[in-house]
Formats: sequence, structure tokens, C-alpha cells
Amino acid sequence: MSETTVPVTGTAASAAAPVIAESSTSRGRRARIALRTLQVVLALFYVIASALPKLIAHPSAAEGFDKMGWGSAGMYTIGVLELAGGIALLIPVLQSVAAVALSGLMVGAFVVQLTYFDGENAATPLILLVPLALIAWARRRHNADLLRLLLRRA
Repeated sequence: MSETTVPVTGTAASAAAPVIAESSTSRGRRARIALRTLQVVLALFYVIASALPKLIAHPSAAEGFDKMGWGSAGMYTIGVLELAGGIALLIPVLQSVAAVALSGLMVGAFVVQLTYFDGENAATPLILLVPLALIAWARRRHNADLLRLLLRRA
């Protein structure tokens, strides 16, 4: 799954050439490893630090959802979405879609932080948007694979 890139000549031009996550060069290999590491770290964050407290009804999570008026149903729903997104970040054909879906969830979390909690932790969802956008863009070719898979089954 390598992308076609335009050859760049000269040393100054080579240093300025973009790193393509699917490239077969050593820079491309390092970029793939860094991207995969980022995906694993984010997946662990979403599964362990974010979804788990909601799914086990930790008092801190339950208190926040009660304050919003969403109760346990909202808490479990968000927990399941975060768990599914975290797991999907590790499945090659779902990586880009998962990153986009989690980005949408983070936009919602940002709005909730501003409206219900006076922006107390509003920076966290915004910070998470950056690596999620990077993953969504770098793994965008998997969207075509997913679409082919879905059309073949239909």
C-alpha cells in the first residue's frame, strides 16, 4: 500500500520533501512506526482512561453525567462509543473512520465542557483532536478498502 510520490532531486529539496506514512523509504518506515505508536497510545487512553471509568460507573464519571442530566444511560453510551473507537483505532480497515468518529465525539466533549462545566477541562478534547486528525488523514486510504469490503458484502 505505498503511495506514489513525485521524485525530488537535490539535497535541499530532499530535506523539505514531505514524509509519506505509506512510503517505503526509511523516513516512511519511521513515520509508520510513529503513527502506529500514536494510535496505540490513543487507543489505550480511550479504552482505559476514558471509557473504563464510565463503564464501571466510577463516582467521578457518574457525578459529571448526573450534573448534565444525562444519567447513567448517557454515561454508558459515551463509554461504549469510546471503547469501540479505541479498539477500532487498532483495526487497519477501521483506523481512519475511528479517528473521524472519535474526533466528532471530542467536538461534543468540548461543547459539553464549555456549557456544563465552565470550560474546566475544555483543552483536553481540543488537544486530542490534533492526533486524531493526523491519523484520519494518514490512514485515509483505508476508507476505500472499507467501502470495497462493505459493497462486496451487500
